[in-house]
Amino acid sequence: MNQPMVKMVTRDNWMDNLRSFITLLVVAHHSSLAYTTFASFNKQAYIASTHPIVDAQRWRGMDLFEDFNDIFFMSLMFLISGIFVVRSLEQKGTAKFIRDRFFRLFIPFMVGVTLLMLLAYYPAFYLAYGVHDVKAYIIDYFTVEAWPVGPPWFIWVLFVFNLLLAVVYPLIKKGLHRCSGFLVAQGASPFRLLLGVYLFSWILYVPVVLVIDAGSWTGIGPFDFQISRVLLYAGYFLLGAVWGIPGLSQGIFATGTAFVRRWPVWLMACLAMYGCLKWSEAPLISMMARHTLTELQATLIYRSMWILSCVLSGIALLTTFKSCVNHTGKIWQSLAANAYGIYLLHYIFVVWCQFYLLEYHLPPLLKMLITTAVAILVSWWLTALLRKNKVIGRYL
Repeated sequence: MNQPMVKMVTRDNWMDNLRSFITLLVVAHHSSLAYTTFASFNKQAYIASTHPIVDAQRWRGMDLFEDFNDIFFMSLMFLISGIFVVRSLEQKGTAKFIRDRFFRLFIPFMVGVTLLMLLAYYPAFYLAYGVHDVKAYIIDYFTVEAWPVGPPWFIWVLFVFNLLLAVVYPLIKKGLHRCSGFLVAQGASPFRLLLGVYLFSWILYVPVVLVIDAGSWTGIGPFDFQISRVLLYAGYFLLGAVWGIPGLSQGIFATGTAFVRRWPVWLMACLAMYGCLKWSEAPLISMMARHTLTELQATLIYRSMWILSCVLSGIALLTTFKSCVNHTGKIWQSLAANAYGIYLLHYIFVVWCQFYLLEYHLPPLLKMLITTAVAILVSWWLTALLRKNKVIGRYL
């Protein structure tokens, strides 16, 4: 008779669980994009569409789900990615650290944008041109669509952040450790810490978005990134590096700190702040129409609220997982081990599943849930299978 699995508690379980959860949230986020009310498809260049597949079945609830995720989850992914960087850099040394990151990040990125995204975007080509022509598709993919990056954009940007930090780390090491010590001391003053993170985030994001459109992207080929958020993402990666220096068991995420104990407050605050953000949209538009606010003033108010929503959502998830999801089991362990591969592979199954569901008149929420489940389960299974290969397993 099998013995029941004993729940093991280690300092990193909650972080592995959170990283896995965010990966699943990314899959669900992409699965929702075909069913938002603002979705649009451009037949002349499908890369200009809001998503490779746009369904006739739409629901306002998908707008809210997509928007809530979009505010915080990529910033949180960069923060989490930075937490173990300094410790890894000090253990391996600069040369080995960069070499490992090259194999772990840059090579999977190139495979992702050259092969995986090529497989993912084919349904969009078919919907745009109405023909099955692989040669024409490949030519269109690299020319008209300019080598679309898709979800792997996160990986190449993360690689650059790792590379830059590794190069300058000897010059900023003392400063980072001093900042870490200062932040550790703030664990007993959670609201002061919240204010500090908010001001840090505001400086990195709001001045930029006042002069650059919030949704604009730029890049060369697949090396694409969102202009308005690049400083925010870099700042959160660096913040994660600083937070991770003392280790998860001793810093502001140590068990029993006032910052962690306030997790119910952060959770309620993040939901309330997002509600306020959405409520503010109509009044701000109305005041601009009446000329009681300029567009600059309205943008300043809205984006200041937006970045507070980002901060609160990130803190809420970090402290909630630390307090409530600090256990492991076979499913959590498998998910954590395969999360990177799921991120790389899921977009293929998201897009193709959405494509096959186009002809079925089902509620958009059901279509989104089906797509999410299929993409998670198939990419999870395929990643676990691929990782058994010694060569591929080195990269996943």
